[in-house]
Amino acid sequence: MASGRVTREVNEQQSTKKKVPLFPLLSLLCFTSIFLLLSQYRTASTSTSTSTSAPPTFPAACDYSDGAWLPRPARTPAYDRTCKEIFKGWNCLAANKSNAPSLATWRWQPRRCDLPQFDPALFLRARAHSSVGFVGDSLNRNMFVSLFCALKTASPGPVRKWRPAGADRAFTFLAYNLTIAYHRTNLLSRYGRWSATDDGGALETLGFREGFRVDVDVPESTWAQALRFHDILIFNTGHWWWAPSKFDPTKSPMLFFKKGQPVIPPLRPDQGLDMVLEHMIPYVEENARPGAVKFFRTQSPRHFEGGDWDQGGSCQRDRPLSVEQVEELFSVRNNGTNVEARLVNEHLYKALKGSSFIILDITHMSEFRADAHPASAGGKKHDDCMHWCLPGITDTWNDLFIELLNSKINGRS
Repeated sequence: MASGRVTREVNEQQSTKKKVPLFPLLSLLCFTSIFLLLSQYRTASTSTSTSTSAPPTFPAACDYSDGAWLPRPARTPAYDRTCKEIFKGWNCLAANKSNAPSLATWRWQPRRCDLPQFDPALFLRARAHSSVGFVGDSLNRNMFVSLFCALKTASPGPVRKWRPAGADRAFTFLAYNLTIAYHRTNLLSRYGRWSATDDGGALETLGFREGFRVDVDVPESTWAQALRFHDILIFNTGHWWWAPSKFDPTKSPMLFFKKGQPVIPPLRPDQGLDMVLEHMIPYVEENARPGAVKFFRTQSPRHFEGGDWDQGGSCQRDRPLSVEQVEELFSVRNNGTNVEARLVNEHLYKALKGSSFIILDITHMSEFRADAHPASAGGKKHDDCMHWCLPGITDTWNDLFIELLNSKINGRS
C-alpha cells in the first residue's frame, strides 16, 4: 500500500509539473495585453494633456479675451502722428495729450498664448489682389484708419483714394492691388426721419407724430452692394442703439418697419436690434462673395466717469484700469454709465450663434484702457471717452483681426 501511495504521489507531482508552465504562460499573455492597453491609454492621455496644458499649436485655440496689459517701453508703433488719415480728434500726439506717447507701448498679453504685433509688409504681400471692407459706425472707422496708417508706412508704391460700392472712403495699395474700405452705417439697416401723415395709420393711432423709421429687413445702401466686392468683411453695430440723445424715446423714437409696414406693438430699441440682426446676418451670409471671410466685432467700451458724455462725464486716467475697476464700470449688475458694452454683446452672441461669422472679441481687453481715449484732447466741448487715440488700442484690435484671419485662411480654425 505504501508503494501504491508513493506511486500516486509521484504521478500527481509529475502531473503538477506538466500543468505548472500553463499558468505563468497565461499570466504572461494577460500581463502583456494589459500592458499594451495601458501603454496606448497612457500615450493618448499624455497627448490630450499636452494639447490642453502646453501652449496651443495654433492661435485659434487661444482665448484672446483673457489676458492683461503689460508695459513694453520698447514697443514701437507701426505709424505716427503724421498719417494724414487720422481724424484730428483722434490724433492725441498732435493734440499733446499727456500720456499719448505711452499709449502704444502697452501690450495685450493673453494668458495661454501670444498675440504678435502684425507685420504690415507681410500683410500687403499675403493679401495682394484682395479687398477688405469695414462696415459699421465710427468705431469701425477708428479701426480702419489704424490699419490704413500701418499699411501706408510699409507700402512702396502709390495709394489710390476712391469710393467703391457705396464706401465712405477706400484706399488701394497699387503695388499689391489690395483695397481696404470703410462703409459708414450706424444701425446696419436703413433708417431715416419719419413724420405722421394726414391719412393716419397704426403709429398715428397710437399717438406717434415723429421719429426715425428703421426698416429691419433692408440693409443701408452704404454697404448693401459691398458684399459682392470684398473678400474680407468686418462688421459692427451697437453704440447708436443705446443713444437716447440720438433717438429720444419721446421726441424722436425708433419706429420699426418690416416689409414696409410698422411693427405693432412698437418695439424697444434692444428688441429692434435683435430683429435687425435676425435679418442682416442671413443677408450677409446669402450675398457675400463665395469664400469671403466674415468677422463681427464686439462692442467697443466707453469710459465715462462721473456721468455720461452730456452730463459732465470724463476719462482722465493715465494708465490701464485694474480688474476691480473694470468690474465697477462695466458689470451689468452695477448698471453703470458704461454698461452698454456687455449688454450689446449679449444680443450679438445670441444672433451670431450658428452663423459662419468669426467673432472678433475686443471688448474685455478694451475695458481696461480708460487711459486710451482722446478725452479733453479730442477737441470737443466734452471729453471724448468713446473713440480711441491713434496710435493706440485699435492697433491691437488689428493684431487680433489679422491673427484670426491668418488662422482661418491657413486652415487652423
